[in-house]
Amino acid sequence: MGTSSADTARYDRFVADLFGVMAYGELSAFERLSSDARYSPTLHDRAVLGRIAVIEFQHYELVSKKLADMGVDVEDAMLPFQAAVDHFHERTRPADWYESLMKAYVVDTVSADFYQAVARYVDPGTRELIQQIQASEDATAVLRERLRVALADDPRLASRLALWGRRLLGEALTQAQRVGYENAFLTELITAADSGADDAAARERVQRLTAELAENHSKRMVQLGLSG
Repeated sequence: MGTSSADTARYDRFVADLFGVMAYGELSAFERLSSDARYSPTLHDRAVLGRIAVIEFQHYELVSKKLADMGVDVEDAMLPFQAAVDHFHERTRPADWYESLMKAYVVDTVSADFYQAVARYVDPGTRELIQQIQASEDATAVLRERLRVALADDPRLASRLALWGRRLLGEALTQAQRVGYENAFLTELITAADSGADDAAARERVQRLTAELAENHSKRMVQLGLSG
């Protein structure tokens, strides 16, 4: 990162963009999980999704506070990303409880992979917040176990959920690329963090990240007994 005031202001703007997309992602996850909980087959399952929704809202509050500390209004930071995130959720409406579970799991794990990758290119304070949000594996483990139980109870779900998982990944990567083109904070963060990386090198790293996200997703699907 540069040391001039202009470089610092530029970097802060890209970090605010990162926090903006994180905040809206967490807020949307809270809303989605709260809504999907009503489809739960049991009260226990409703409570499971409700608890995860609460965790997502707590994450939203953490990012909101960080933005406030930077002097950035959280709504202003989220607005540039609202259309892309909403478009993703509109295109991936679950048909039932099982698709809701899979969507929550895929979004949770792919987002975690993405933010862990981004953490390589940011300052220690920003990295600490990302790690704080991604520190708890509880929600991921609960979703994974609930999917395993559902698949064991009804093996016929396997092909449908495998197909649904692939569609979710494709839509998620498409929207991530859209956000990347319209709000180039990721390539700019890479360039700022590595003075030897020009725009072409930064774009190549983003492409490698996309491939890495897809590979990790495939491995997780295989672990669930599904085709990646």
